Amino acid sequence: MKYYIIAGEASGDLHGSNLVASIRKKDPDAKIRAWGGEKMRKNGANVVKNYHDLAFMGFAEVLMNLNTILKNFNICKKDIKQFAPDAIVLIDYPGFNLKIAKWAHKKGYKVFYYISPQVWAWKRRRVYKIRKVVDKMLCILPFEKKFYDGYNVDCQYVGHPLLDEISKITLVDKDKFFKSNRLNPKKEIIALLPGSRKQEIGRMLEVMLKVVKQYPDYQFVVGCAPSIPVNYYKKIIGDKANVRLVVNRTYQLLQLSSAALVTSGTATLETALLDVPEVVCYKANRISYMIAKHLAKVKFICLVNLIMDRLVVKELIQDDLTPENIKEELDSLLKNHKRQRKLLEDYEELKVVLGNAGASDKAAEIIISSVK
Repeated sequence: MKYYIIAGEASGDLHGSNLVASIRKKDPDAKIRAWGGEKMRKNGANVVKNYHDLAFMGFAEVLMNLNTILKNFNICKKDIKQFAPDAIVLIDYPGFNLKIAKWAHKKGYKVFYYISPQVWAWKRRRVYKIRKVVDKMLCILPFEKKFYDGYNVDCQYVGHPLLDEISKITLVDKDKFFKSNRLNPKKEIIALLPGSRKQEIGRMLEVMLKVVKQYPDYQFVVGCAPSIPVNYYKKIIGDKANVRLVVNRTYQLLQLSSAALVTSGTATLETALLDVPEVVCYKANRISYMIAKHLAKVKFICLVNLIMDRLVVKELIQDDLTPENIKEELDSLLKNHKRQRKLLEDYEELKVVLGNAGASDKAAEIIISSVK
């Protein structure tokens, strides 16, 4: 059978790659065409559009790039018609994917949505569109199933695919990692994960770097997104000492980190699942932030806190994201042993709430059996 998968950012490429692998395992003759990235390509998808050409974040940024987005939409429709897939699988990226879902539904394609848009947080009206144009929603967060059931959406909880990814991690060789990345073996690491899109990286990394001088006994290591040129990070870092770059080695970096500053998104959950104390950071374009704040229906922005339905990790958002606040929280994570123990206990509870691995296989099985 033929499958068309659309992912619009780094996390979607990661989850999409595992889904591609599971589909090919269960359907060896599968032909998979995708919008995604290198991870999906390596697992056997024919990637025709890279997600870094699609990653526009925030209301203001979307408006500024509206012509490009509309052009991509038309390209995608034409490509789907030529490929004639048995199933279209949409991964998050709702601004684009819900429009594709509406069009695809009208054309009679079978539409699956894997990794729900955060309609429970804001733009809740989208749930009515999803109910109308999506054949099956495959949820990865426990509370999403209950939410969609309340709106009579055909939904199934498959578990979180990050558990699949984390389960594959092998213990990193510390000496080899430090040597290959020119790190100081005498200093502990504070990881900086500023995001996966240029717009957020530029905004977040600049703030994160302001605390570097206050921690001379630590070394700061930036986890670089593979889709972003290293020179882009180097321009932001400039001549700051005690800062190193690691490309496409985030999990290895986190295994060796004493703490992390993490831009809100999937990386906050990855960091927690790897038992690293973290400070969640987020700062958007002011106009975009004010609109989002007005529309938001949730108490938290971090996945860890949302899943646990309570404050587990500190969120420094917008005007609260200052060097002073970052330092105060980092000091607590690095020096307060009682806080460290409580955080690790919360992380263990988080893993229990998420359940077992196997989300990718479950999602693939549902998709395949639904279109046979």
